[in-house]
Amino acid sequence: MTSILLAAQAAGGSIKPFIIMMIAIFAIMWILMIHPEQKKRKEIRNFQNHLKEGDKIMTSGGIYGTVKSIDNEKNIINVEIARGVVIPVDRSCVFSDINQAAPRA
Repeated sequence: MTSILLAAQAAGGSIKPFIIMMIAIFAIMWILMIHPEQKKRKEIRNFQNHLKEGDKIMTSGGIYGTVKSIDNEKNIINVEIARGVVIPVDRSCVFSDINQAAPRA
């Protein structure tokens, strides 16, 4: 970074346009990449905190199932993946609601 600034000064140019350009690049990157990701992460966290028994979910590992019980103290959700097969899953691994997911074409 300092070598770029020194090169700009040696070429007789001003540093102000360079700094304005860097700020503009950061602002565009924020608008297009960082902000949408933060919004999506907030929506997932809100979904994880409002789970209830009977919700059909998908885990981050791609396991589909139905919420059978929730242990709020340990942040563990018991998910039924097949009739009579219940597995414990960490709350942070629950990724989406099957009922609200867009159908695949």
